[in-house]
Amino acid sequence: MDNDFYLPEDPDYTPVDSVRDSVRFAHRCLERIEGGKWRALSSFVDTEGQIMHWHDFGDLEGPGWAANAVGGAYQLYAWGRFDHHPILEHVAIGLLDHVLEDGFLQSDGFIIGYRDTASNAFFLNFKHNSDWFCPGSMAKIALQMLWMSDLLPKEDPRVARLRGYAPLTAEWLRTKLKTTGEWFPRRADFEGRPYLQSAEGGEEPLPYHSADSLYILWLLLELTKRGIADHARFVREKLNFLMDRGGIYGSINHDTYDHDENVACAETFRLLLSAYRFYREERMRLFAYENALAGLERFKMREDRNGVATRGLLYMEDSWDTAYLWENAEAALAYLEAYEDTLQREYLCDALTILRAIARHHYGDHGFLTEGVDWNNHVGQEHHINQAVFGAIRYTEPLLNNLHHLEPTLRYLQRHAVAGL
Repeated sequence: MDNDFYLPEDPDYTPVDSVRDSVRFAHRCLERIEGGKWRALSSFVDTEGQIMHWHDFGDLEGPGWAANAVGGAYQLYAWGRFDHHPILEHVAIGLLDHVLEDGFLQSDGFIIGYRDTASNAFFLNFKHNSDWFCPGSMAKIALQMLWMSDLLPKEDPRVARLRGYAPLTAEWLRTKLKTTGEWFPRRADFEGRPYLQSAEGGEEPLPYHSADSLYILWLLLELTKRGIADHARFVREKLNFLMDRGGIYGSINHDTYDHDENVACAETFRLLLSAYRFYREERMRLFAYENALAGLERFKMREDRNGVATRGLLYMEDSWDTAYLWENAEAALAYLEAYEDTLQREYLCDALTILRAIARHHYGDHGFLTEGVDWNNHVGQEHHINQAVFGAIRYTEPLLNNLHHLEPTLRYLQRHAVAGL
């Protein structure tokens, strides 16, 4: 066990308490609409749940990357079932129905990521335009659909719809996404042509180096495992290319540009471990541990920095070293999966440490969980809780950074709670 990184549990405020607060805050940030459906008021709010109109995410909602409506529905529904909360299950289903029925899904499998809450216009990206979208993130939405279908009762008609739509998205990506190399473009236009500018304009630093594209392979692998489609040869070829290059760890987040991002390491590990269980190729498992999971080590913060509770968290990347929380949640999932695979308790220690560290960053009266912990004032003092020079950011994404730790916490409770630590 890494004693410098490890955090013991606070019996007065556990990761379960943290999840319940985050669920309470997420519910506060949703609104009921016609037909019993629900949608997010905003993808970027403050501690009171007030919309931050000045931010790119402020007047957006939908299934796209930061808005995460399908992922949010999946997590809220899972927690509602576990915590015996039928009202929460109902809200989650309403959020899912909003995505299924209100214009985000095209007949050919293309998914529009965002609706502008001020104008009601639909956009492909968080910059409120449709010049580009991220193919990997579109694949992730379809992947979330498959995961959601696993939770619903078999007789629910949504199951067939979710499982029927995901392969359409995969087929769009296989047939229409154009590439000039052996990896996928980070951004593309509506026709599938590579878009080689950054989100903010100017040349894209990671045109073919983003780990966001891992979700394309993950979707194709999941469909193959389920017998819905056969992408086995294609996925193996791409994974071999990834391993031959020593990994592709460029920023998954759409607005950062680093060649080594913590969540990219976590997602590479999770994908390759899943692939190993299908292909039974030992190289995949070795690379997952010795390259991808090992790559998380350098991001670990083993002390509280500048008076901020950072011990037990991972910073995001060198160019933007705030400790953002959806990425930390994915790292916790990676460590849980490593524990399940090996039964080595240090992996369980790491997962629980991250969840306990996340739990130290709720603020206000409504359960708000910060989007990230800005321990060195990268974001700016004016954006911190109580205007502290160093501290947690006073905004969050209700269905992503605020909520994402639900999944590893629930996984731990359902599979490993008896192990304790």
